Amino acid sequence: MSKDKKNAKKMNLSYEEELRLLQIELLKFQNHVKENGLRVLILMEGRDAAGKGGSIKRLTEHLNPRGCRTVALAKPSDVEKTQWYFQRYVTHLPSAGEIVIFDRSWYNRAGVEPVMGFCSQEEHKEFLREVPRFEEMIINSGIIFFKFYLSISKDEQKRRFKERMTDPLKQFKISPVDQKAQELWDQYSIAKYSMLLATHNVISPWVIVASDNKKEARLNIFKFILSNVEYQKKITDHLKYDENVVRSGNREIKIIEESLNKENLKDII
Repeated sequence: MSKDKKNAKKMNLSYEEELRLLQIELLKFQNHVKENGLRVLILMEGRDAAGKGGSIKRLTEHLNPRGCRTVALAKPSDVEKTQWYFQRYVTHLPSAGEIVIFDRSWYNRAGVEPVMGFCSQEEHKEFLREVPRFEEMIINSGIIFFKFYLSISKDEQKRRFKERMTDPLKQFKISPVDQKAQELWDQYSIAKYSMLLATHNVISPWVIVASDNKKEARLNIFKFILSNVEYQKKITDHLKYDENVVRSGNREIKIIEESLNKENLKDII
């Protein structure tokens, strides 16, 4: 088969076919992690209804649960509120041979907490000062670290909220915080900008994923991970991610700054 025909065949893959190929590669990577005692940490962040849970579900559904954990912490207990902010997260970091995925993380203090008034302004500022050093320690310990921010538009978030309210299988996802998300859209946008300025760096960069199209977002998250790790029998044919879907934190900061005086700012960030 010629190269052009191979490319044409590759482009004609359905979502399900491409997802299956990527899930096979993810399983190969997990085997490599286990065999070599590696530690992998993946953070999934983003606004409410951005698609974090669905992406994590597809990421993990064929992985061995003995070597892969999803961490989705509830609000801190009275005891945890008295501890160092990062303390309850540290206990969930990966051990040798393990992949850990955080469905939201310590970055609650960069978004939900300051916007909803769950922390003080000083606590928010102190978090933004501390987190780069905390993540540098994680990486220096040998952990392979990815942090994704799923970026959704205001109109798409509104549509997904409406779908959740009318679908009995999705109603459990609606919370009082979710119900405020549209009303507080601009405040969340400011919090996101502050977070990127303070916590995107060469050592621990943010990867922004346009997620209005859920399937496109999922495939590109998997491709980004797999294209940035090594493992045995790696097949690279389907691992090139779309740079219109996946963008760097620096690019996201520039997009925000270029749009600061435009009426459509809220739809971009």
